[in-house]
Amino acid sequence: MMGYGTGLGLGFGIGGWLMMLGGIAVVVGLVLVVAWAAGQAGGSSSAAGTPTQVFTGASAAQPAPDALDILRVRLARGEITADEFAATKQTLEAGR
Repeated sequence: MMGYGTGLGLGFGIGGWLMMLGGIAVVVGLVLVVAWAAGQAGGSSSAAGTPTQVFTGASAAQPAPDALDILRVRLARGEITADEFAATKQTLEAGR
């Protein structure tokens, strides 16, 4: 009895399997492009005034920031006023 295709099942043959894998690759590629574009669009803004970068701890290249460094960054970003900065700095220095 003579059959069609390569006998890999489902009657697709090798060409059908390659077309199906190519279609899956296209869909996965589109999902990755959309996810990358969403990350690029959302990476430069902050939601509800929260900072986009958070100090997460020490790394091999940079030492961990201390509380006064974080306070300076918050002042520079406009998250706190100069009066709040001075009061908090005084509290931090009193605790040392």
